[in-house]
Formats: sequence, C-alpha cells, structure tokens
Amino acid sequence: MTDATDGVLHTLFRSEQGGHEQVVLCQDRASGLKAVIAIHSTALGPALGGTRFYPYATEEEAVADALNLARGMSYKNAMAGLDHGGGKAVIIGDPETLKSEELLLAYGRFVDSLGGRYVTACDVGTYVADMDVVARETRWATGRSPENGGAGDSSVLTAFGVFQGMRASAQHLWGDPTLRGRKVGVAGVGKVGHHLVEHLLADGAEVVITDVREESVRRVTERHPHVTVAADTEALIRVEGLDIYAPCALGGALNDASVPVLTAKVVCGAANNQLDHPGVEKDLADRGILYAPDYVVNAGGVIQVADELHGFDFDRCKVKAAKIFDTTLAIFARAKADGIPPAAAADRIAEQRMAEARRS
Repeated sequence: MTDATDGVLHTLFRSEQGGHEQVVLCQDRASGLKAVIAIHSTALGPALGGTRFYPYATEEEAVADALNLARGMSYKNAMAGLDHGGGKAVIIGDPETLKSEELLLAYGRFVDSLGGRYVTACDVGTYVADMDVVARETRWATGRSPENGGAGDSSVLTAFGVFQGMRASAQHLWGDPTLRGRKVGVAGVGKVGHHLVEHLLADGAEVVITDVREESVRRVTERHPHVTVAADTEALIRVEGLDIYAPCALGGALNDASVPVLTAKVVCGAANNQLDHPGVEKDLADRGILYAPDYVVNAGGVIQVADELHGFDFDRCKVKAAKIFDTTLAIFARAKADGIPPAAAADRIAEQRMAEARRS
C-alpha cells in the first residue's frame, strides 16, 4: 500500500474528517471515464452535491478531494435547512479534452446505479448542458436546463447567497448591511464570481478582481470599465484598504501563506473548502478577520438544485437563499457566545441537526 493510498484510507476510516457512508470508484474504459462518488451522510435525506471535472495530478488526490467536498456538502445542506445529506463526485481529467457525450452518459449510469442515494448537479468543470446529458441515464441529476425540466444555472443563486453573507458580515462588523463604499476583492470571476460582482456594484461597492482566465476578467471589465484588476490572487489579498476578500475559485485559499498577509477585515466567498487545514479559522480570528463559513454563504446553488426535485420555483428559492443573511448572523452570534471561531460555530449547529436526525 502506498503512503498516498494509506492517507486516503486514514481520512475515510480513522480521522475526524472521515466518517463517510460510501465511496464508489467508477471506470468506463471505452469513454475514458474515471470518477469517484463520495457519500458522506444520508442522515437528513439523499446525499446531494455536484460533480467536479478536474485534471487531478493523481487518483489519490481526486479521492481525497471527493471526500472533503462530500463532507462539506453534509454541513452545507444541514445549515441550509435542506432534507438532504452530503455527497460529491469528481471526474478525473481535463474537461476541455476528455469530456464527451459517451463519458457523461456512462457517468449517468453510475449515478443511477446508486438508486437515489446520491443526487448530482453541476460543479467546477460541469455545466447545465452536461447535466442534461447525464439526466438521459438517471433521474437523479439536477441543474438541468429549463428546456429539459430543470432550473438552469445555479450560480445565479449561489452568488446571491454569498452577497447575503457579505451583507450579514457588514452588519455584524460595521453595524450596517450595506456594502456601499466598501472595497471588495473577488478572486475568480467565473460562473459565480461575475454574478457576485454585479450585486456588489449595484450596492455601491468598489470592486477589485482577478482570475487566471483572461476571458473571465475581460467579460467583467468590458461591462464595467471602472472595476480594478489585480495581477493575481497574491496581489489581490495584499491590496491596501481591502475590506472584504471573496475567494470564488478553488479551495484552500486561506492557508499559512495567505492569512498572515491578508489585508481584508472580512472573508466571505463562494469557493468550497476555503480553509486549507484545521486551525486556519483560529489564525483568522487571532488576526481579527471575520470569516463567514463558505458552506453557509455559498448554499444558494444547492437550495436551487434541491428545489428542482420538487418542481422548480425561482422566487421560492430566492426567498430561501435570502435567509442566508439571518443564518450567517446567527453563526456570528453563536461564535461570540461560545468563544469560538465562526467556522466552529457553524459546524456545531450543523452537527446538532444531523445528530437529531439520526436519533429521530
């Protein structure tokens, strides 16, 4: 057994980050599909979480990411008040070169083989059109196009929820929920980030952006020439006078290198698993930086796709997503009362709901 494999098994069976109910390794050689479906918990209902299509360096890295993401979905769905547990899937490979109809259909068959224990949706590297293809093989695919009975792009409500989390952060820290006059740095202006920028600008914020994709930056600056562009994330987190930092790309943005140099007073973004390792939340608190837990504020998308299973209604979903404001404030209050960082407070609340569901 390799050290990497042993590390994955240790996470799954023996660490506090594990406890997953089921992990499925999927392969279809004809299409080149290699996928991992991780189900962390079904205590609250069928596991719900997106499918990430990403060129992982190793299979072990892909499994580890699936485990982390699935666990995060359990907490996200619990905090969003959904009757769903947490699951996540990853497809290994570059979606620009490997993705095909044959591969997505094969993946859909694997999802279907779980009999509804796992409900999938879009994530990094997968889109509405992809879920339309997956749904041809399984009824357990959400995030489909309206033409195919779905709700469409979930990034719209994801961004709306993050914006509500920012408003709650501003209310807690500065006594006013408006972002007018605040300087907000958005790292990643892709599917979710560019919608978030629109909310921020409409509320009167000053916005600084960065993205590894030039076309994503250009889409924002062509529409809003007054938006400032930072060279990269390293430059963005050091911007003088930054009030809020919004990581909206991949996870691990808050780490031993970034936290000491971060100029923002608040971190609130759409990316999953922003804390690189346990203890980072305390490092943020020690520096006086308010952290809005990622899985709480980015739950707008999962609220949308969950609603799709029952006949999608956008207005109903937006009302639910707007409650992220109150949920975030409640977490800050719990953190203050218990003398713990907000991330730990959110975990306690989510774990309590899952524990109560298991006992009932």
